[in-house]
Formats: sequence, structure tokens, C-alpha cells
Amino acid sequence: MTQPRMRVSAVTIGAPNPRALAAFYERLLGWSVSREEGPKPGAPPDAGWAQLRPPPGEAGPTLNFEYEADYVPPVWPSVAGEQQIMEHLDIGVENLEEAVAWALEAGATLAEYQPQEHVRVMLDPAGHPFCLFPSPV
Repeated sequence: MTQPRMRVSAVTIGAPNPRALAAFYERLLGWSVSREEGPKPGAPPDAGWAQLRPPPGEAGPTLNFEYEADYVPPVWPSVAGEQQIMEHLDIGVENLEEAVAWALEAGATLAEYQPQEHVRVMLDPAGHPFCLFPSPV
């Protein structure tokens, strides 16, 4: 069988409040929330979903944020028996120091454990790690 053409079009991230997390990444990345829905009748107020897309002409996957009723933030670094990291975003930046400052201002926190000299592990408001690293952008 010949492999069919495939392309990753989106990354979906579970969150306790997906619309708030999408707003964080909107600030952080300068992308726009392209769609969002609030909770269905009878669901908690934080339920729903949101979608973030890169600006026109800029490459990147769509980021989807979906409500997880029993969300537990991952532990970084991973610890046996604790909630494991299911995904993380790698974000290339021109200036690592400026990008860390911007991420902190947007609402991220700097992870206590930093395993690499030229990469900064940050935590978004829901506790998902994401990495900032120097790269031509």
C-alpha cells in the first residue's frame, strides 16, 4: 500500500478553562482566536472550546483548546505515578531573554527545572509546559 498524503493541521490541548487558555496564547503569540464556544446547557461555566490560528501568511498549526472536566496539570519534570505531560509546544524566538520576559508578562511562569542552557521551559496558566528556544523566526 502507498502511504496516503497526510499533514498535521492542528494540535488539541485539554484545559480546565479552554477559552481563558486560548486568550493567554493569543496574547503570547499574537495570533487570533478564530472560533470559540461557551458551555453547553447544564455544563460548568468554564466548559466549551476555542481555536487559535496563526496570522494570514504565517505558517503554523491551528491550536485547539478543549474542556477537560477532570483536568490535572502535568508535573514538570515528569515523576513516576504523577500526571505526565501529554504534549508541549516548542516556540522559536529571536531573543530568548526578551521572549521569557514577554511570556511572564502574558501570564506564564518560568519552570523551576531548566534542563538545557539555551532553552527555557515555561508553564502556561493551566500548567502545560512549553519551550522557548533561539531560532530564526
